[in-house]
Amino acid sequence: MIKGCKICGVSDLDTLSFIVNHPYPPKFIGFICNYQKSPRYVEFNKLEKLLSIDKNNSQYVAVLVKPNEEILEKIKNLPFDYYQLYDCTPEQISSIKNTYNKKIITAFTIKDKSDLEKYKDFNEVTDIYLFDSKGYEKSEGFNHDLIKNLKIDKKLMIAGNIKFNDDLINYGKIADFIDLSGGLETSGLKDQSKIEIFLNKVKQIKNET
Repeated sequence: MIKGCKICGVSDLDTLSFIVNHPYPPKFIGFICNYQKSPRYVEFNKLEKLLSIDKNNSQYVAVLVKPNEEILEKIKNLPFDYYQLYDCTPEQISSIKNTYNKKIITAFTIKDKSDLEKYKDFNEVTDIYLFDSKGYEKSEGFNHDLIKNLKIDKKLMIAGNIKFNDDLINYGKIADFIDLSGGLETSGLKDQSKIEIFLNKVKQIKNET
């Protein structure tokens, strides 16, 4: 059952203001903090200005790909609620979680069933599992049926080329949260009309279930 959503890759003040002040805001808002290949990457000075906006009823997520100590120290005083971590070992995540006192979204990039084999190793350090595509910045998809029968005792978030106008009920059968980034964009920029449709659809589904 869908409990909420995440809008990821926010990089401008207008979009962020629209989202946090929406009547049905997302539960999570993600910012790309260190993956410079992504067109949604936000350099630190701009990130500070963005995060000065009151998050209201949402929670801020730092999206980090194999972060080093430099970036972790840089962002440690920013108002992030979660760190979303890619390409980290359970030991690295445990260290980050304990050092910086953040909740953790452990992200796995999925292409086939073999990519799911290690998720159980992260159970002790994870608050939310995220199953994403291999595309990173390219918004590729993966077969979501691969995770349909997983027995997970943590919350599950799903990403990977999901569109703003998809039938979200289908995702609700396998995940707690839906994560969109590229699916809310037009010509590479966040599109407030798509965000509006998506947030209203999530609200509708939550009401129905």
